[in-house]
Amino acid sequence: MLATLTAVLPMASDWINFDVDSLVQNFWPATFDGLTFGAIYALVALGYTLVYGVLNLINFAHSEVFIVGCYAIVFTLSIGFGFGPSIPRLGFWPIVINLVIAMLVAMVASAVTAFLLERIAYRPLRKRNAPRLVFLITAIGMSFVIQNIFFIWRGPSAEPAVIMFRPTPVFDVFGTIIDSQQIVIIVAAVLMMVVVDQFISRSKTGRGIRAVAQSPDTATLMGVNRERIIVTTFIIGGVLAGAAALFYVMKVPSGVQYNGGFILGIKAFAAAVLGGIGNVRGALVGGLLLGLIGNYGQLLLGDSQWTDVVAFVVLVLVLLVRPSGILGQTLGRSKA
Repeated sequence: MLATLTAVLPMASDWINFDVDSLVQNFWPATFDGLTFGAIYALVALGYTLVYGVLNLINFAHSEVFIVGCYAIVFTLSIGFGFGPSIPRLGFWPIVINLVIAMLVAMVASAVTAFLLERIAYRPLRKRNAPRLVFLITAIGMSFVIQNIFFIWRGPSAEPAVIMFRPTPVFDVFGTIIDSQQIVIIVAAVLMMVVVDQFISRSKTGRGIRAVAQSPDTATLMGVNRERIIVTTFIIGGVLAGAAALFYVMKVPSGVQYNGGFILGIKAFAAAVLGGIGNVRGALVGGLLLGLIGNYGQLLLGDSQWTDVVAFVVLVLVLLVRPSGILGQTLGRSKA
């Protein structure tokens, strides 16, 4: 046993390296880069939060709803508009128009995928009053089905990189350059989250979503069409996943492949739980925090491979202290 420990510990010291100086020196770049990724996590996390709030269902196939949007972005930009691995030779407004069209296509593709998932996989189970475990297994199964469809169609390799524009410096914070790409992703994601939050809080459909989340039977007696609300919830989650797909491809141009949504989907789910599963604002808080924690962790431990490990360890620690998440308020109890 002593010989085994002696052999293992030196090896551990090679791949665990606490580098506080690296964290201090790169704190601000890691912060803004973490917020950028965190904004993407938050948009995807909102899909998990809405579905859980209405159905008490963890839709693990939502990561594939996201990756469908990523493929839609790549195909629209590369095949439709001729974008490729080099910076496009287009003016500002043509690029903006192309990106908006690509995002709309991705939103539609992801929304249709979410709608079909609800109709094909989950609605028959609801009609049969299937146990919650059956819903969970079905969600995981549909995730693998969509992954393998893309695997058979596109193969195991990632899609060619699609560069949308050259990030340009805008301003600096404590010597750290903040570029246009970071600003676009963070500002656009936060604005979308605010719009969804206000939609849930103030619109008639939003009140229906909160009513079904609080008490489905009572909401039905009050005239709320539960099936329509459930479909609307899935579609909203798909639309946001399509928007997140644009920002993800913008940030990681060569990151689209058949199983590319799995890790990001799990991290988005972790962000939803961290902020408070079923809480719209909690998805934003959890996503931004998870992005920061992952970046800080990889700097402190000296290896980018620790990003996911650190994020999930912190998630577990938070849940041990506060299982309901940071905000801890369900969708059904949110106030207008």
